[in-house]
Amino acid sequence: MSSNVIRVLVAKPGLDGHDRGAKVIAHALREDGMEVIYTGIRQTPAMIVEAAFEEDVDVIGLSILSGAHMELLPAILNGLKEKCMNDVVVIAGGIIPDEDRTTLGKLGVIRTFGPGTPTTDISSFIRENVPRPDSTQHSG
Repeated sequence: MSSNVIRVLVAKPGLDGHDRGAKVIAHALREDGMEVIYTGIRQTPAMIVEAAFEEDVDVIGLSILSGAHMELLPAILNGLKEKCMNDVVVIAGGIIPDEDRTTLGKLGVIRTFGPGTPTTDISSFIRENVPRPDSTQHSG
């Protein structure tokens, strides 16, 4: 496997059972050449952190619509710190008010995406923000 392949864990924390958006994102990222692990619905923060650790991912994409983002996402970020996984890029998508986006950003969620965000925007953001050890790509 090439070390240039970006590995993304897509997870649905909490009791939110609506996963169509997460599946659409997972599919789009795969189509864009990323390796995607989808955990399925109703994942605890500990389960998400453990899956990210075991799969050695570059990115965790959290999809949350339940309104519990201020409880669940900080728990995931703390779990990553405990496992010394500070280099993992954490993004989130769903219904997240602006003031919560700011707080989550300070805690370590580097970007939040709202409903209707084009999948190409998410993919581009990931590619621009995941450090690659073998960056031998040239522009133009």
